[in-house]
Amino acid sequence: MKAVQPYRVGIDIGSTTAKVVVLDPGNAAIFTDYKRHNALISHTIKGMFQDILKHLGDLTITVNIAGSAGMGICEWLSIPFIQEVIASAEVTQRYYPDVRTLLDIGGEDSKLILINHQGRADIRMNGNCAGGTGAFIDQMATLIGVPCEDLNQIAEHYESIHSIASRCGVFAKTDIQALMSRGVSKPDISASIFNAIALQTISTLLRGFTPEAKVLFTGGPLTFIPMLRKFMIEKMGLMQTDIIVPEHPEIFPALGAALLSGTNICETSISEFINLIATDRVDSSSNEDVEDPLFNSTDEFHEWNKTRFTPVEKVDISDLHQKECFLGIDSGSTTTKAVLIDANGRIALDHYLQNRGEHISAVRECLLFFSKKLHEHHVQPKIVGTAVTGYGEDLVQTIFGLDRGIVETLAHYRAARHIVDDVNFILDIGGQDMKAMFIENGSIRKIEINEACSSGCGTFLQSFAEILNCSVAQFSEEACASSSPCNLGSRCTVFMNSRVKQSLREGAQVNNIAAGLAYSVIRNCLNKVLKIKDISELGENIVVQGGTFLNPSVHRAFEKITGKNILCPDISAMMGAYGCALMVKDEYIAENNTTDKHIDLGKITKIGNCKKLSIHCDGCSNRCNVTKLVYDNGRLFYSGNRCERVFSNGGISSGKGQNIFAYQKKLLFDRKNKPSGTIKNIIGMPRALNVYENYPFWCTLFVELGIEVKLSSRSS
Repeated sequence: MKAVQPYRVGIDIGSTTAKVVVLDPGNAAIFTDYKRHNALISHTIKGMFQDILKHLGDLTITVNIAGSAGMGICEWLSIPFIQEVIASAEVTQRYYPDVRTLLDIGGEDSKLILINHQGRADIRMNGNCAGGTGAFIDQMATLIGVPCEDLNQIAEHYESIHSIASRCGVFAKTDIQALMSRGVSKPDISASIFNAIALQTISTLLRGFTPEAKVLFTGGPLTFIPMLRKFMIEKMGLMQTDIIVPEHPEIFPALGAALLSGTNICETSISEFINLIATDRVDSSSNEDVEDPLFNSTDEFHEWNKTRFTPVEKVDISDLHQKECFLGIDSGSTTTKAVLIDANGRIALDHYLQNRGEHISAVRECLLFFSKKLHEHHVQPKIVGTAVTGYGEDLVQTIFGLDRGIVETLAHYRAARHIVDDVNFILDIGGQDMKAMFIENGSIRKIEINEACSSGCGTFLQSFAEILNCSVAQFSEEACASSSPCNLGSRCTVFMNSRVKQSLREGAQVNNIAAGLAYSVIRNCLNKVLKIKDISELGENIVVQGGTFLNPSVHRAFEKITGKNILCPDISAMMGAYGCALMVKDEYIAENNTTDKHIDLGKITKIGNCKKLSIHCDGCSNRCNVTKLVYDNGRLFYSGNRCERVFSNGGISSGKGQNIFAYQKKLLFDRKNKPSGTIKNIIGMPRALNVYENYPFWCTLFVELGIEVKLSSRSS
């Protein structure tokens, strides 16, 4: 009797989704499925195979697995692993022989395969950043408050495109929040996100190469988001006729894995495979590649937690009546904070809330909260000084008419110095940025900030808490209870997803992952941002602040890594606002100010509707698209202009400013170019490259040596 040929199954386990394809002996696809696994990979695969069993019966099968998250499953189940790019190339060359370019965008990676006429493939993948992938799109949809599946439909109604950074998912949030605060419509923002992804893909994968038709688009984002395909076609300089979108492009690697599973001689059945994948695994993090536990026992944590905060002095609200007070506001990238202090620097009121990109609404809510509390206590303070810092500084200062806008680092330094007068080092980790200040002899010696990457900030931990279905508070509690924290390293926020999911596949518990991420936050800061080689550089008096340090696991991880006692104020998240209030208090007292100007919170919060006008600046060839915001209180704010030559929020445009570039050229090139005595020789120097900025040195050197300098003419 002729042996029955097994059916072939291909599984593609990506960073965010799982795909499965079943082929009959004639290579016809008789079952396909595509699901998000939400890090529950075994559970998802088991459910898919139960569906196969229900629809097709208990078939004899061979199985191959592909995908960025598939290797751990292969090792566990002893199943052959197929690299997903090879699987995709197999499908392309077998079914689409005229294709010369394949572009695949997945959950956390993107791939480009360039196939020449001899069938040789040049394979390129995204490297150290996962901006512009499916997870990036998920993050952006969450930020603007729309379901990911609706993003495409919303983007179809766009009118204009705005610049959005796609290099880092967390930095892109900053640009989007700026657009939201300017009142830019969701269709425009959605389309701008897809435009940014197209530009990111071209810069990281094509790198100047012109794709040759035909071009095959695969992967979930390019399958389910036609608007993304539209922008990709435009930016790649292609025609619609150059593009092939297969019937089920999202399952390409799974289909390739199924085709290649014909070489797999290990046969099993559907039911046996379900039993195999349902087997429990041991937590591998408990015995290898682990960190020291943050706390050795629950009692140790409770004792430490009792004294971990350094208290900032408070004052009862009733003591403010008819007393001079000072208001400080920190309008940050993701949160807004406000404090009201008395003349002794004691805090009477504070408020903290998420701003969701609406800086004015958030500040107004804080001030209304203060006004309500004061009214409830029948207290009328004399608010004689106000200041704001943070991401929304200019907007908030202009619209609310506040006295001062203060540089963020100075505000944080002033607050830290109030806690510890001889502070040596300040580390502030906020929602999307981190700042480190090295203090020497009472002055800031050096400031370091994160630039190209935002992994390790507050949103980094928040994102992983959401992935693991925990609140941030619960996440930190889990971390402090960990006995074997995973060693997760420190990488791009989106790539860290893969490392976390790999740990989950290996059986790691949530508490060990949470503790490992706390270590990652600090290592990212010390190694990637500060590039610290010697911990002694930090000094002995270290103050930490920012909302991230409200998380006890992050605070403790910093202590464990540095071996130092770290001071964390009990208003850690409010330090920017507190520093603002202290600085405006200092100035008021230093100037012996006895002004009768008192700020009425009730009046300045009466900001009604905002009219938004889009105008083009004709000040130069950039023709910036400027948004003019007109509030009911009569105040104006201009946003989007790259300079203040025409539209200014600070009154600069009322008078002609100095041309700094002309002044720079005068300082560089208006100098003696001939020696006083005999001219020994003549040397020509180009007005270019490093010679341009170093010309004063070279000119002086040669003239002193008796050589005349001839400088090239100015560039046209």
